[in-house]
Amino acid sequence: MTDAARMAAVTQDPVTPRATPVPTSRTVRLLHMGGITAGIAGGVIAGGVGQLARGKRPALPDLVLTPSNAARLTNGLSHMRGAALKLGQMLSMDAGAVLPPQLTDILATLRDDAQHMPPKQLQSVLNAEWGAGWRARFRSFDVRPFAAASIGQVHRARTQDGRDIAIKVQYPGIQASIDSDVDNIAALLRVLGLVPKGMDIAPLLDSAKHQLHAEADYTAEAAHLRQFGQWMAQSEGFVVPHLHPDFSTPRTLAMDYIQSDPVDALTSAPQHIRDTAAANLVDLVLRELFVFGAVQTDPNFANYRIEARTGRIVLLDFGAVQPVSPALAADFRALLNAALDGGQEGGQDRTRLAMLKIGYFGAATAPRHQDLIQRMFETAMDPLRKDAPFDFGTSDLLERLRDMGLALGTDRDLMHVPPARTLFLHRKIGGMYLLAARLRARVNLRALAEPYR
Repeated sequence: MTDAARMAAVTQDPVTPRATPVPTSRTVRLLHMGGITAGIAGGVIAGGVGQLARGKRPALPDLVLTPSNAARLTNGLSHMRGAALKLGQMLSMDAGAVLPPQLTDILATLRDDAQHMPPKQLQSVLNAEWGAGWRARFRSFDVRPFAAASIGQVHRARTQDGRDIAIKVQYPGIQASIDSDVDNIAALLRVLGLVPKGMDIAPLLDSAKHQLHAEADYTAEAAHLRQFGQWMAQSEGFVVPHLHPDFSTPRTLAMDYIQSDPVDALTSAPQHIRDTAAANLVDLVLRELFVFGAVQTDPNFANYRIEARTGRIVLLDFGAVQPVSPALAADFRALLNAALDGGQEGGQDRTRLAMLKIGYFGAATAPRHQDLIQRMFETAMDPLRKDAPFDFGTSDLLERLRDMGLALGTDRDLMHVPPARTLFLHRKIGGMYLLAARLRARVNLRALAEPYR
């Protein structure tokens, strides 16, 4: 689950108590990461000895990515929280572009797993943010969080003037540990041989640090929340919770508590409701990219909930907002036009040129790799070329793309890493495909895309 997705607007019970103090100092976090690495290394050695004893030649990836080592990794990152956990969640959306697919499957378990801090640590954080007498400002404040995620946990409260609000409280020491956490995770992947030696992932790691610092800046997230609220104010299909600035600081973020249900509640809704929801979400991505110039790049399903009273989609989590420059928007528009006109003469050449400019591959990328990446894109864009509803529920499109991604991800000769901005946008678009498939929606994608040519 994501941070703001459990922040506003839920009707679920509080999280199961698993309170553990958040390790705050860099030294303690480094030691904890060292313990994770040592535990996995021990498992690798034991597994290798066992395979040799059975007359087998062990392969390092198979030794690293065992169920026991998966448990060591996920449990360790869940305890650390912060950038270590968040980066694991981000990498889980890699889909074979950089990391082995087995590792992304393991990391996917981190999306719904986070421990929360105990009341004493919570008290200390809120004392620092609001002052020691902060309880007098509330009629009630539930010290049990109803959600816990990588960077913060979320509490429901009622103010003295009767406002029902959800308050995200950032774990202590998280922002100061971002750079070291990312570096330590990268070192772990290198040590375990999970990233090819010649692959330069430094630009991607730098971008991850930048995004994580942005997500830990609740003042910036408050500004994004306000901005998206203004953009969506007249929307009939969406609602954005209102910010409560008097309870928002750089380490706390307060917004409306909206009664809502998980977006999965729509899976049993009539077909036309599912179709409308999916179409609205796809159109929102296009508006973010080509109209707003800012994209909320975290597509986790928990960021979309259904308002109980109106049926509108509640939009959450504005920490992962990425600006889109006019130049980048123009490049994606050129790619969209090439995709829509794919059957025309020279269409494939236009598509390859647009993909090269955006950075899906580089000029030095082997032709066979360029061909495979372009085939993946052409496959993904096929539904846009038909002026008819595309049935996400019955199509095998996602399975075919997954197979192509696995083939690409297991080819360790591929050294090119797309720019982080491209990966973040690709992640959002892919997330909408997955959500539409979950809803078994039927959507005329071409009709949605045409106005944005």
